[in-house]
Amino acid sequence: MSKVDYHEENNKPIAANISGVLVVDKPVGITSHDVVQAIRNGTRIRRVGHTGTLDPRASGVLVVLIGPAVRLSEYVSASDKRYQAVIELGVSTDTYDLEGTVTRRAPVEISYEELEEALNGFVGEFEQKPPAYSAIKVNGKRAYELARKGEEVDLEPRMITVSEIELLDWDAPELVIDIQCSSGTYIRSLANDLGEKLGCGATLTGLRRTKNGRFGLRDAVPLRRLQEAFAQGDWYRYIIPAAEALADWYTVELDEALVEEIRHGHRIPADSPQEEGKWARAVSLDAELVALLEYDAATQEWQPRKVFFQ
Repeated sequence: MSKVDYHEENNKPIAANISGVLVVDKPVGITSHDVVQAIRNGTRIRRVGHTGTLDPRASGVLVVLIGPAVRLSEYVSASDKRYQAVIELGVSTDTYDLEGTVTRRAPVEISYEELEEALNGFVGEFEQKPPAYSAIKVNGKRAYELARKGEEVDLEPRMITVSEIELLDWDAPELVIDIQCSSGTYIRSLANDLGEKLGCGATLTGLRRTKNGRFGLRDAVPLRRLQEAFAQGDWYRYIIPAAEALADWYTVELDEALVEEIRHGHRIPADSPQEEGKWARAVSLDAELVALLEYDAATQEWQPRKVFFQ
């Protein structure tokens, strides 16, 4: 756990030099930015950011980085995600979820086998078109802002990867799926595309993120409980060390002398040959994240790319 220094001011603890991760179980009804703002207010730390937006109607794992750890955002955000989604067949909306206006209704005469076969067709790497009602920027404006004004929004398809889809339940016209996918995948678009493939239309009616990278629901603390901890002054017990955000990376352990070398931007020798350009996390003997390193095969050394040691 990250060390926390704090003192009393107006009976509220003030944290200093915090760098780590808070994994929040976001409730339905608020935005991901609302969660970030609640953490800023509760911790009085300005450098806070999440690593993958969840729509207001979605719940589940939201990974929030605090302090210098926000510099890990691009790496954590790129991690695979896992969701449980509820989809209703026979109805289509302009937003691909229940927030929008119904654009079509159709009878549903789909067997379990037909549904499973259609879902399996989405496993693999393919192009997916994001929904018009999304936060993607078009000429400096959010796509959903343009769509709400009635303007036509035609977003470029993006290459995504769906590693796994499992049909958990089918009670016509509603199905529940478990899906593991790459960052940037829109489950709303997948629901809409499934409806198009089956010919009856479909829309997303429920979504819960169960995993983001290495963090799952068992790592997550409900926002309500976290807010109670802010009031009690012991919220820091939920902080996960920044190094854990990249636990699946190759690890280089540093003694005190090597920590000093890295702190000054110096290269360090590798214990064994690696692939050119391989990245690694460098951790101290106390398991604190010190830096992100890149391997130089020509010199067989690790080059510091991002240094976190204070």
